[in-house]
This record gives sequence, C-alpha cells and structure tokens, in this order.
Amino acid sequence: MMELVSLTKSYDGVSVVKDVSLTVENDEYLTILGPSGSGKSTLLRVIAGLEWPESGTVFLDGLDIGDQLPHVRGLGFVQQKYALFPHLTIFENVAFGLRNRQTDPLRDENEVRRRTLDMLHLVGLDDLGGRMVGQISGGQKQRVSLARTLVAEPKICLLDEPLGALDANLRERMTVELRRIREALGVTFVHATGNEAEAMAMGDRMVVLDNGRSLQIGSPDQIYDLPASVQVARSLNAYNVMAGDTREGVFYHIGHPLPLPPGILDARYYAVRFGSLSILEAGGKADASDGSIEAAFIASEFVGSRMVYFFRDDHGDILEVEQHLSRSDPLDFSLGERRMLAWPVAEVLAFDAAGDLIAGTSRGIAA
Repeated sequence: MMELVSLTKSYDGVSVVKDVSLTVENDEYLTILGPSGSGKSTLLRVIAGLEWPESGTVFLDGLDIGDQLPHVRGLGFVQQKYALFPHLTIFENVAFGLRNRQTDPLRDENEVRRRTLDMLHLVGLDDLGGRMVGQISGGQKQRVSLARTLVAEPKICLLDEPLGALDANLRERMTVELRRIREALGVTFVHATGNEAEAMAMGDRMVVLDNGRSLQIGSPDQIYDLPASVQVARSLNAYNVMAGDTREGVFYHIGHPLPLPPGILDARYYAVRFGSLSILEAGGKADASDGSIEAAFIASEFVGSRMVYFFRDDHGDILEVEQHLSRSDPLDFSLGERRMLAWPVAEVLAFDAAGDLIAGTSRGIAA
C-alpha cells in the first residue's frame, strides 16, 4: 500500500501540486484524470522521486520513502515518450534493467533470458525481441516500455499518459491489454491520463485532479453518477452544465425556467448528462414535468456506437445530446434548425454558488 500525505510541489513560486493526500491500495488500478497542466505528471514524478516536494511525503508499505532516490524506491515508471534505447534490440531494452540495476543485478544470463522472454510473451511481443526500436510501431514501443518496467518487478507501476500517442483503435485495444497485464502480475498501477473515457474504463478507482488539487476520489461509477462539484462534472465531459439562479424552486437559465428536484432552494448550476437529453420532433413539446430548452443545431459527430449532436442555446452555450445507435437511427438536421431538447427532472444534478453538489438532488446524496 502507498500513502501520499499532503504533497505540495511548486515551480518558481507557482504551486503545481497542492496538498494532495490519497491512499493507493495493493493490487488495484488507480487512474488520475486531469487536463493538461493539472499537475498529474508532476505528481507522478514526485511519487517516483524524480522531483522533490516542498512539503509532504510518500509512504510505501508503512515506510517513509520521501528521502529515497528514485532507483531504490521499488517503483516503476512508464513515461509518455517511452525513453527506449534506439541502439539496442527489443530484447536488450527489456533486459537492460535486470542486468544494470543498482540493487541485486542479475548475472545469470539464463535467468535474464528467461525473465525477459516471459515478459515479452506477457505483453504480446514474443517474435519481436530481435528487432530494433526503429522497426516497430508506436503501440509496440508502448509495450516494450511497459515490459522493461515490469520485468524488474516493481511494487507499484506509475504510467504517465501511456496511451496518449496511440490512435483511437490501438488505444482501445491497449486499454484491455493493460488491465490484463496488471491482473496477470498483481502489480498496482497508477495511471495518469487526460482522457476521461480511458480513466473511467480502466480504473478500479479514480482521482479527479485539477489545478494541482484532488477534487474527488472514488470508483468511476460513483464519480460519473455523482460528481462532487461542477469542476468534476466538466472534467468528465459527460454533462451539460448551465449557470443561472433559483427563484421559488425554479431554476432560471438565461431567463428560461427549468424544473429542479424537490427541495432545492438556491442552485446556481444545473447539470444533465449528455445521454439524458432527447431531441423532440419539430414542433414537439416536452411533458410538463420534464426540463426542456430550445436550441439551434450546429453539428453532429459519429463516435463508433453512438451519435453526438451539438446544439447552441440562446445564451450561446453548447448543449450535447448523445444517442446510442442501438436505440435509434442517426438523425439529420439542417444547420441552425431549432429543436426542443428535453430530459427527466430525475436526471438533474444541482450545485450551489461554490460549485458543490447540493444534498437532496434526485440522483445526489447527502454531503
């Protein structure tokens, strides 16, 4: 188990990681979701010992490793750009750490060969050991980097946006492969990414990080269903968030009334998931109990198994509607065509002036 206690890191007086505390359990896949500049890469580098924090420390199995050098911490680090040796074969890249580590380097070449070949098999590169780095694809380089890290049997493997350079199809396949490899070895993975779908699909738990602060920690399902703040909801890229104010139990967005769940008296933000919205037929009206707003069509996007439609309301805000193709055929709209968008009030989340989730929303829980 690894415990981070109040880690803070600054550059030139600007805090990049701010008082981050969390526990990483044994044999789990923890994802860290954050946009570019959120501090996720710096946090991994502090954990690995490549950067020194101004305050806070890292405990591994109860031992304070905050003052230890990177190579004695027992952690592995898969970096964004792989950092492979171009003059070595794939086999020699993976075997390098076994032969050259400072603590207990392997001198038995039979054992080096056995462990290296086993690891190449695990990552699906059995037949590529004799190739040079320049002769393999980006996805294969990612696997080599992972194999080189894991062959040294780290207690925890840190992955800094390992899928960021891959195309969409390869990223999807490697999402499955990384979980399979982790489960086969029983090694804890801490995986930083800016891709919300990746973070939610891969993590047993996830951390939402922004501006160097941990905003929410929980299972992907918990965070997706109940984002603790507007900031988290926006990070998930799954919610339409509208600003406004509340008068007599009704939320007003650009002067347009929207129904709130019972008991909400002072909401300032109103959020509905992309998939909860329906596009009504031309001239259609929503049920009186539903929320609805009229908006103009601007674009649509085919995303594998679903379509995403983009509308702009009269305030200029973009509203997204997600429809799975298993439930309906693609829809055609002309640019600027106005349609009523509707949703059940049970799907609404309400947030206060500070941006925090309000207790008592239909899908919310007590704070």
